[in-house]
Amino acid sequence: MSTAVARILDDLRTHGGLQGKDIANIVDVSTATVSRWAHGNGTPSLRTQTVIAELRYVVDRLSDFYTPDEARLWLHSRHPLLNGERAIDLINNGRTEEVLAVIERLEAGAFV
Repeated sequence: MSTAVARILDDLRTHGGLQGKDIANIVDVSTATVSRWAHGNGTPSLRTQTVIAELRYVVDRLSDFYTPDEARLWLHSRHPLLNGERAIDLINNGRTEEVLAVIERLEAGAFV
């Protein structure tokens, strides 16, 4: 049975190059927990679902510019335009808008 969360996790893998361990680290759970969600067994908390959904939105936006492996690296790298912070940390801390602002600069043709 495919749940909404399982489909989102599959999208993150396909378009963002993110593995279960990446998602586990981002939302601070075990890889076994992410695996259960991916197989439709169990559901993350509402806060975790929100983080995962925001991560998918960012990954979808990045897929216009990067391959899945490049998107994964982009998410894990520290960026000068994010004050040296990593996008995954900002997303987990509810600061997705800052990440999206940098992506908008990509869309406008600015080099990031």
